[in-house]
Amino acid sequence: MELLIVTGQSGAGKTRVINALEDIGFYCVDNIPPALLGGFADLAYAPSAARRDRTAIVIDARSGKMFRELPDALAELRHRHIPYRILFLEAASEVLLRRYKETRRRHPLLEECDGSLEDAIREERRLLMPIRQSADYVIDTTSLSPSQLRGRIVSIFEGDIVPMLISCLSFGFRNGLPHDADLVFDVRCLPNPYYVPELKEHDGTEKAVYDYVMDSPESHEMVQKLEELLAFSIPLYQREGKSQLVIAVGCTGGRHRSVAVACRLAAHLRQLGYKIELSHRDKDRR
Repeated sequence: MELLIVTGQSGAGKTRVINALEDIGFYCVDNIPPALLGGFADLAYAPSAARRDRTAIVIDARSGKMFRELPDALAELRHRHIPYRILFLEAASEVLLRRYKETRRRHPLLEECDGSLEDAIREERRLLMPIRQSADYVIDTTSLSPSQLRGRIVSIFEGDIVPMLISCLSFGFRNGLPHDADLVFDVRCLPNPYYVPELKEHDGTEKAVYDYVMDSPESHEMVQKLEELLAFSIPLYQREGKSQLVIAVGCTGGRHRSVAVACRLAAHLRQLGYKIELSHRDKDRR
């Protein structure tokens, strides 16, 4: 029996996540009050119950003031030794504001915050912080399309045995740090193809740019040290029970050096047998 609790910020994509979970075999229950969590777990784990191998429950701010009871409900499950995992969804405040304006839906905490959507988003983030800190999976949907979000869910949960998912992400510092990064490596010190006219308009997935970045002695030594660091640290994260690790590699614009190094690290980790997801947040930005 696998019990997954889906929560997070309103507007961060929980509906799309539930749809993806249902497609890969989860039995999903949406929007139950935290006070019913223990009773639902009893029903799911009862010997006489029709067993569902994988169950996902959505608990969020739509339950109103009862939502504040979620930490106590989770503590009760731990006290009773009922196993569960938490999937937490979040997004940048400005993105949540835009999504609410586009859909014209009401935020669950809008009335509590005197009609201010900005205050409602801020208050919900504050309420959720303890849950986020204890979550097994945290997905930032700020820059994810619906198909990318679905792909992330399938990558994490598909299969009988779910190994640690390692996401290698390239980005540009001028566009901000990735919100969900666990490790951030700055490679702005490496040779920059941007200043080579014939390479400027290309990106680090292309051989000419990749070779320009990786063939320098300083790049070779830096990447070797990063590979050694990851080989040492990833087993430690696994030992602590971490299910997902996001490795972010950044340069100025996110098209050349960070892309090349992220590709190199992803290939190296695949050779070591890890499950890798590779993405380039800013590669196509101009």
